[in-house]
Amino acid sequence: MPSQKRKFGDAGERIAQRYLTKKGYTFIEKNYQKPWGEIDLVFKRGELIVFVEVKTRDLKNVEHYLAEYSVNYLKIKKLQKICETYLMERRCPYNQKWQIDVIAIAIDKIRKKAKIKHIENAVWERPY
Repeated sequence: MPSQKRKFGDAGERIAQRYLTKKGYTFIEKNYQKPWGEIDLVFKRGELIVFVEVKTRDLKNVEHYLAEYSVNYLKIKKLQKICETYLMERRCPYNQKWQIDVIAIAIDKIRKKAKIKHIENAVWERPY
């Protein structure tokens, strides 16, 4: 049985998926996993592959710690590695354009609403 934290994170991923789909992105897959990390969501926008890291927080805690702040240097390196693994496994062309976006979601459990902050191309430095 999933933990409360996992259920909360899953809810954030569903919100992010609906949000990006409404913006015209094409959904490819979710929760691509390897032993060293996970990609929450994968989309396409035109020819661009967009890897999405979703960070979900309870709205009452947001003023103390913004969700996007948890995407630190170590997390960025893991994301870059797993995105490159994804591209190799899917046999994408070497020159495939891709980016990592961060979607920070603050959920108001009482009002059952969410605030969404979409940071496009949040990780611009490539490890090569």
